Amino acid sequence: MRAEKQFLLDEIKEQIEQSPSFVVMSYQGLTANLANSLRNEVASTGGHVEVLGKRLFLKAASDQGITFDADFNGHIGAVFAGDDAVTTTKAVYKFSKNTGNILNVVAGRFDDKVYSAEDVKKLSMLPGKDEMRAQFLGLLEAPMSQTLSTMEALVCSVVYCLDNKVKAQEGCES
Repeated sequence: MRAEKQFLLDEIKEQIEQSPSFVVMSYQGLTANLANSLRNEVASTGGHVEVLGKRLFLKAASDQGITFDADFNGHIGAVFAGDDAVTTTKAVYKFSKNTGNILNVVAGRFDDKVYSAEDVKKLSMLPGKDEMRAQFLGLLEAPMSQTLSTMEALVCSVVYCLDNKVKAQEGCES
């Protein structure tokens, strides 16, 4: 293997080792402007996009013990996820939808497990970390809010009862 290719292979291996989650995509007709837009969208989620040679990527993946059952047609790239793999995957699907399906997700790897394209799509439909945190806080907040409302209603009903009693006594005295 030539030195340049070995350098690229080592770089891809390093990226695979450093990122526990990534999505493999194939693309046709991706212009430079669209590629830049994709990179910006993915970067906003904490990930990054790499356009890769098919053979080098598959060799690097197999050297890491990763095998894909998918058929890799066309040019391929990998979207290496940041802290929130779901949010990064959602960004890829959103970009694909907005650009007329120029990108096709072929496979993915999340937490050292390889997923098919259908499984990656299902994963992209899950809520992200921030959404899950908000749902969890809402779940914790709901009983406290209901308890507070009940206590407030009890206090208010006592005040209304006393107010009505005062009004009734004023009406009797006149």
